[in-house]
Amino acid sequence: MSTVRESTGPAPTPVTAPDHGADALVGLLQKEGLVADTQLRYATRVRAKLDSHVSLLKVLQDLDIIKPEHIRQAVRANPKSVRLGDLLIELGHLRDADLRAALAAQAAATERRKLGEILVESHFITEQKLTDVLADLLGIEAVEPRVSEIEPTLLARINLRMCQECVLIPVAERDGSVTVAFGDPLDARHRGVAEQMFGSALTAAIARPSLIREALAAYERGVRSISATVSEQTAMSIVNDIIRDALQAGASDIHIEPYKSRLRVRLRLDGVMVEHCDIDRDLAPSVTSRLKIMGNADIAERRRHQDGRIQFEDPQSGETADIRASFYVTVFGEKIVLRLLNRKTELISIDDIGMGPRMLDRFRYDALDVPTGVVIITGPTGSGKTTTLYSCVDYLNDPNTSIVTAEDPVEYVIDGIAQCSINPKINLTFEETLRHIVRQDPDIIVLGEIRDRFSADTAIQAALTGHKVLTTFHTEDSIGGLLRLLNMEIEAFLISSTVVSVVAQRLLRRAAEIRRLGCAAEDLQGAHFMFGRGCAACRYTGYKGRVCVFELLVLNEMVKDAILNRRTSYEIRRISVETSGLVTLVEDGLFKASLGITSLQEVLRDLPRVMKPRRIEEIRRLLGAV
Repeated sequence: MSTVRESTGPAPTPVTAPDHGADALVGLLQKEGLVADTQLRYATRVRAKLDSHVSLLKVLQDLDIIKPEHIRQAVRANPKSVRLGDLLIELGHLRDADLRAALAAQAAATERRKLGEILVESHFITEQKLTDVLADLLGIEAVEPRVSEIEPTLLARINLRMCQECVLIPVAERDGSVTVAFGDPLDARHRGVAEQMFGSALTAAIARPSLIREALAAYERGVRSISATVSEQTAMSIVNDIIRDALQAGASDIHIEPYKSRLRVRLRLDGVMVEHCDIDRDLAPSVTSRLKIMGNADIAERRRHQDGRIQFEDPQSGETADIRASFYVTVFGEKIVLRLLNRKTELISIDDIGMGPRMLDRFRYDALDVPTGVVIITGPTGSGKTTTLYSCVDYLNDPNTSIVTAEDPVEYVIDGIAQCSINPKINLTFEETLRHIVRQDPDIIVLGEIRDRFSADTAIQAALTGHKVLTTFHTEDSIGGLLRLLNMEIEAFLISSTVVSVVAQRLLRRAAEIRRLGCAAEDLQGAHFMFGRGCAACRYTGYKGRVCVFELLVLNEMVKDAILNRRTSYEIRRISVETSGLVTLVEDGLFKASLGITSLQEVLRDLPRVMKPRRIEEIRRLLGAV
């Protein structure tokens, strides 16, 4: 253990750390003689000089005074002297706000619940991570119990009701000692129950409570080998439950991911992946086959990637969903991603997509109302491009206008326009559709996405012949959209003469890290930033729903000239900001955060920071909010 030398002087007053709460683990380290008073004083002085709050334990680790083995030694010597929440906070696995929310939920519960259960249920920490942390600190084995691997003679000795109540199960017997997997190995009562069944010489292990409950449920059904007897009805029930839960939660995607010993199910909620549940590995073939049957994919093909389409109807509620399925081959089996489509019954009006008043006026009059040219909506997958595209189509749709689309797939059905859904299985490809679309005498052509040089050429040529073209593109920002067209070897003069506007966007979760944005405090004067504490309705995240942020580039003569001269992205952006009134994604996000609609953390997490944002008053003026 490293030491810190101090100047000589009067005998120092001993430094004490609290037994519980903040820095509780430091108190155990001090008790075990693993950190000296001089070292603790030095670390305390270092922490006081830091700009942001950091735990004393983290400072001690950064100073190389405390190492992981010291923490394990202290916890193992005092397994009941530190509370779980404090332990997780000091180790950096949990935030203070998350612990407060979990404790509030625990206090509000009508029946006694363990803190670990609430932390996992609220998605503050995954069950796997909590299990791994406790196994490491307590020095016990982490296991994954499966009924098919446990000796029947060992299972015959259990009291099923008590095992279910205490969440424990025997997993092996060696030299007369039974290894028992506990969901909570620190609970003395659970240990006593296990000793009554298997004797005092048992060896404690730890397992995820969900796996223990699943194994006990399998044993209760009299199943020794789940994989040999699982029925199609069981797989159907699992799949229906997962899709139903996702629809009720408002998820956009379901990820079913294979691991060596389990299937992990996660949902994408408000753009963020959250743990949902685990499925026993033995059920993987049946669940995968069930989804392939529903999506008209080949159940015998396991070596190639596949796609499918599912028309789901919940047998319980009658709720329907159009689902796009992707089967991706991995080393542990097929990963399945289900994208839930058609979840909105109504289009969002262009007035409600979230643009500032002045930006929206410019978008309407300088981009959408222009009779010809290309309007590109750009952003990464899941940024809301399709929703914005359809709001534009709805705005332009009137009895005097012919609108024809080529989409993969059609996600919103709009009366009065001709929509085509691409289907390569019957040779209705994107390329074939684009060749025929201009023969339909359209005023406006909507391309679901510019995918390659061919689709980019089609959009440009259609605009050159007097058509209005709306499309989407996968790029980081508005300037990136122009540069990607150049990289596709589209001539610069064609881009400058046909592209009238590029809109970049992102979705941020609705709801201080100011210096990371490059702002000074005076730049944000008058802003009211907020951070959600969280509640049961938002799964204790502090966010519910999403808001869109935009970057609108309308190409004026100076910007077109910069493209023709193939200026750098920095120069094109500078010219756009100075001459075309461009408000960047970060600036629009900062504006919405200043209103308390979202948080600065979301702005920092999701938006590209390519230049220093302007003062908040200037952003408000440009957006027409003052």
